[in-house]
Amino acid sequence: MAFKPNYNQQRAERTRAKEQKKQEKLQRRQEESERRKAAGLPPEDGDIVDEPDQS
Repeated sequence: MAFKPNYNQQRAERTRAKEQKKQEKLQRRQEESERRKAAGLPPEDGDIVDEPDQS
């Protein structure tokens, strides 16, 4: 006899996998940004640029 599905556990696993994938993507983007900054290349559209406050 098969076990009945545990939907809460399945959902928690999907949520964990999604969060891990998001963190890996963020880490990869930060590393690429740092690599470009070290090489002196201009930032791309998706990069966050620290600009001085013009007050």
